[in-house]
Amino acid sequence: MAKQVKKYKYLLLVVFVGLAYLVIAQIFPKSLSRFPFFVVIFLLDLYLWRAFSKSICSKKGIFKVSLMVLYWMPLLLMIGMSLISLFYSLQKNNTPLYTYISGIVLISYTAKILASVFILISDVIRLGQHVWRFSKHKRKKAIPAEKQNAISRSKFLKKMSLLTGAVVLSGMLVGRFKWVFDFKIHRHDIPLKRLPNAFSGFKIVQLSDLHLGSWTNENPLMELVTMVNDLKPDAIFFTGDLVNFSTREAFKYESVLKLLKAKYGIYSILGNHDYGDYVNWETPEKKAENMQQLYDFYKELDWTLLRNEHAIIKKNKQKIAVLGVENWGNNPRFPQLGDVKKASEGLDPNLIKILLSHDPSHWDKVISTEHPEIELTLSGHTHGFQFGIEIPGFRWSPAQYLYKYWAGLYNQNNQYLNVNRGTGFLGYPGRIGILPEITELTLVKI
Repeated sequence: MAKQVKKYKYLLLVVFVGLAYLVIAQIFPKSLSRFPFFVVIFLLDLYLWRAFSKSICSKKGIFKVSLMVLYWMPLLLMIGMSLISLFYSLQKNNTPLYTYISGIVLISYTAKILASVFILISDVIRLGQHVWRFSKHKRKKAIPAEKQNAISRSKFLKKMSLLTGAVVLSGMLVGRFKWVFDFKIHRHDIPLKRLPNAFSGFKIVQLSDLHLGSWTNENPLMELVTMVNDLKPDAIFFTGDLVNFSTREAFKYESVLKLLKAKYGIYSILGNHDYGDYVNWETPEKKAENMQQLYDFYKELDWTLLRNEHAIIKKNKQKIAVLGVENWGNNPRFPQLGDVKKASEGLDPNLIKILLSHDPSHWDKVISTEHPEIELTLSGHTHGFQFGIEIPGFRWSPAQYLYKYWAGLYNQNNQYLNVNRGTGFLGYPGRIGILPEITELTLVKI
């Protein structure tokens, strides 16, 4: 049997990749554009296995079996989860198992990919040695045996691959269990020339990207609510992605979210995940029902959901306007439903305008160029990639290669944009260097 598998291994590989494509098309249609990336990861997995298979297979008994199972466990979990999802939607039904398994797979493959880089470097060196020695001995019929034996994988790089994998794995585990709910408050003053005197010192708390489907219990959410309420905000603005896949993810957290308090109300918008686009619904009616459940949920919370609409906040007979738009993303994978003109209809042009728009690319491509009347925009979406370095004088995250404005406060031509790093998490169930954020913004009259 083993000989037959070896004989047809490339055919089996093609068949496996084809089946994987069909499964992803059925379960994760929005992720089909990433399929080549998944194939590369799978090939790197095989490549890394080839480097260590002899060492693993040389072991005996239960130790050998344990190492093999441990190595292939992430792939087996991913296959098992995909097969189950063909018949039972783990995402739509908010199964905590989905969060845990996804986390294990992501953490494991991140460590494997980085480890495989060192093996790849080792093989490139090895290839270079082959070319050099072949060139040196090309006039001879054969390369001396002692020279052939000298060509071997660098032990140093092989050990470095194991060390790198171990460091990454342990770091991501710490990020999963320690930093994922280590909420950090970022404070900014927003100086505005036209701000009404009554609103000088007006305190806004921004939350974003809760992704409630990723949470497994209420305790950290209660801690978050307590921290926000202790800030005594005048208003709370939530900038989208309440859930991952479906509205039912939010139901068990309703009583906790109702504890959030702000003197002048809580205002929210939709993010790309709130539309249910990442689920294969049985019928269009089912999807519409899911959206109606979300609208009803916001009413139960007594949060004002703005869908290309505006609201007026009044204080001492003076006013500011809060505009909320539907999702607008420059990436074609995300819907472009945001309509600032519609949200501004009927507004006094002299009012200070604060815009809630989930994706910061909206500010980059539209707001900063076409709507100079909007003084402050609040966004989220990027999560700061949930990974990076932020120290005084230096910031780096993979998010900066995807988004020009990826975290924190930006100022351009007297227009401000604040990008919240996300209060929850998605995909990787943890954070490294980029902590979950509560933003406190204070409006200042200048």
